[in-house]
Amino acid sequence: MSTTVHTAAPGGLGFPAIGPATLMTILIAGSVATIAFDLFGQAISPMLGFPNLAPVPLATQTWGVLFGEAYAPGGNLLHYVAGLLAYPIGWMFIWRPLAERFAPNLPWLVSAVLYGIALWVFALYIMAHLIAGNPAFLGFTQLTWVAFVGHILFAVVVAWVERWRAGAA
Repeated sequence: MSTTVHTAAPGGLGFPAIGPATLMTILIAGSVATIAFDLFGQAISPMLGFPNLAPVPLATQTWGVLFGEAYAPGGNLLHYVAGLLAYPIGWMFIWRPLAERFAPNLPWLVSAVLYGIALWVFALYIMAHLIAGNPAFLGFTQLTWVAFVGHILFAVVVAWVERWRAGAA
């Protein structure tokens, strides 16, 4: 099923065509990846004896810094806007086109893993540390590494769903 069409001028970046199919791909990829991330972080990781991820409390803390007061519904909103929209859009409109332009022979899976690492850096250094005031990478505790795996899982799922929707998976 070819539902996400990449458009690019010769030598340009392969951005997805903007339309209903691309929006649906973003929402499906974000939904499935957020479920995978939360399932891993809230259930699988603790079942294996590791900490559970706490993205909503971190997002709530970020909300408090940005808006002056911690607000749990705002934290939930930030978590889900990031997962359902921002991170999939980042993959489809920034990361993948740049990877295809500057590393065209890089396998999609490797590119997705690298994107997951970039998301991890963004979440645990920029958001958690620079904005929310926590230790950088949450002090490199076990939670840091659970988040590392969770963000890579998220990115791989987003990339796979986009490929599946485009008929390439």
